[in-house]
Amino acid sequence: MQTLAPPAPPAPAPRQPSTRRRRGPASWLRRGSLGAVLLALPLVAAFLYFSWGPIVRGLVMAFQSSNFVGAADWVGLENFAYVLSDPLLPTAIGNTAWYGLLCLVFGFPLPIFLAVVMSEVRKRGGVYSVLAYLPVVVPPVVAILLWKVFYDPSSTGLFNTVLGWFGIDPQPWLNSAQMAMPALVLEATWANAGTNVIIFLAALTGVRTELYEAAELDGAGVWRRIWHITLPQIRGIILVLVLLQVVGTAQVFTEPFLFTGGGPSNATLTILLMIYNYAFLNADYGAATALSVLLALVLCLFAGLYQLATRRLDTDS
Repeated sequence: MQTLAPPAPPAPAPRQPSTRRRRGPASWLRRGSLGAVLLALPLVAAFLYFSWGPIVRGLVMAFQSSNFVGAADWVGLENFAYVLSDPLLPTAIGNTAWYGLLCLVFGFPLPIFLAVVMSEVRKRGGVYSVLAYLPVVVPPVVAILLWKVFYDPSSTGLFNTVLGWFGIDPQPWLNSAQMAMPALVLEATWANAGTNVIIFLAALTGVRTELYEAAELDGAGVWRRIWHITLPQIRGIILVLVLLQVVGTAQVFTEPFLFTGGGPSNATLTILLMIYNYAFLNADYGAATALSVLLALVLCLFAGLYQLATRRLDTDS
């Protein structure tokens, strides 16, 4: 008996040429895209003018000698040479770095600790969140002037009165070159920690609860759960906030300006306060913008290196 071979599969149909038309300028106009561009053009122009316009003007002014009264003269790199040769610049850099280090060591872990404790509280968590964020609502100038009263070096000052209850002598606080910068960091931590607390609380809501349950079954204590579960889970948020805090502390101005004006003996003179002195005390806006450009370049370089380091850390882990 002869077996029949299976029928051959049908040949594939020839590929039809694509009927999709290329979108040219005419079709782009017919779809109304030009109207959308014309509608957004004034907003984009206003954004570029008010946002990038001052940046470009500042870059140009860094190479000019200008006091905003007479005509500006082009001086090239003289402003940068003048700023870099200023004997107060190393002092300002050191004070700014010292302020940032103190804020990072003492001020940054505090919001993490408060957020972890508040996340463990089962009752009245919203009340604690409001209390933690309340200092952020207070206007910075009002808060600084209030703390300046608290830092009264006499024995009747608020903080010295509290220290007197424990038999500690009155402290000079802002009048001491050694204590002035830590006093500024203390107020800045109180005023700004609330924002990071709220961010960390939001990040903790994304940590899986089954990880904590498994750790508890394995007998892990609170600190081991925080170190091995909580911190690794919110590591991305921590790295971003560290970068933002370093950039922010490098531009500190309000606290040293209102508390001490850079004193005593230039112990709280920061880079931004030095820029202010150039512009509004010496009327040398060219030197002020030159130092601003240098600070911006250093912060951009630091941010780029930080991003590369943290990205490599993520890939290695």
